[in-house]
Amino acid sequence: MPSSKLTATLPLSGFSEIADRFDLCLCDVWGVVHNGVAAFGEAVEALVAMRQRGITVVLVTNAPRPNAGIALQLAGLGVPESAWDAIVTSGDVCRALIQARAGQPMFRLGPDRDLPLIAGLDAPEVGPEQAGYVLCTGLFDDATDTAGTYADLLAGFAARGLEMICANPDLVVERGGLIVPCAGSVALAYEEIGGRVVYAGKPHAPIYEAALALAEAKRGAPIARGRICGIGDAIRTDIAGADAFGATGIMVLAGIHAQDLMEASWDQRHGWFARQSHRPDYALPHLVW
Repeated sequence: MPSSKLTATLPLSGFSEIADRFDLCLCDVWGVVHNGVAAFGEAVEALVAMRQRGITVVLVTNAPRPNAGIALQLAGLGVPESAWDAIVTSGDVCRALIQARAGQPMFRLGPDRDLPLIAGLDAPEVGPEQAGYVLCTGLFDDATDTAGTYADLLAGFAARGLEMICANPDLVVERGGLIVPCAGSVALAYEEIGGRVVYAGKPHAPIYEAALALAEAKRGAPIARGRICGIGDAIRTDIAGADAFGATGIMVLAGIHAQDLMEASWDQRHGWFARQSHRPDYALPHLVW
């Protein structure tokens, strides 16, 4: 369904053009701050500059791991702590959903690198046939698998009416210039055959509410929705989530939609935005100050 916004997306050459409008920036990580392999230096500089201007920066990511793991990853990529005030992950929200099902047998669909998500929780792992619910953190091998790889498995879950918790609503993510599938693609396939899915991250409200609560605690005062911006590279999660939360949506073009947008003219970009479910308020090729 095309966007219902009547105003066109405005191009930016840098975030500084609109910085004085905001007290809080909710910034995506993958595709904006780094590509999974290397950090984007100008984006890091922009986040540091925001904080120097008094803007609180909360990194909001659909990574299916607790925020401590993301902080370590950022440090490993050379992103300094001066670039952010707090981090909220889909994994943080997901842990609360798992805790609400304490003791129930769970089938975990995803790579072992996501095991920190369930560390310390009462979430006994079982085989597909014994599961009371499904936790999807990703694909077992996102270099070779697709959602279709699990068609039979998902059909069995749906036939038994099992609920799936999706720890990462992203359909795809950029990794070192490649586009790889995420847990959201599996969850979507499950919904398409009648499966029930609970989503932990963007574009759904709980992750934004958690981010806002952290920001208001750090600032010691409420923050008006009109003084919040959400920066990201994905229409379906980042821009849709910002829009639903009442925040200003700012899109980075050189992310997962780069093939459609980076070589296009602004007239072509406006046409592309108009065909999407949500339209960003502003857009720029890369996050720069």
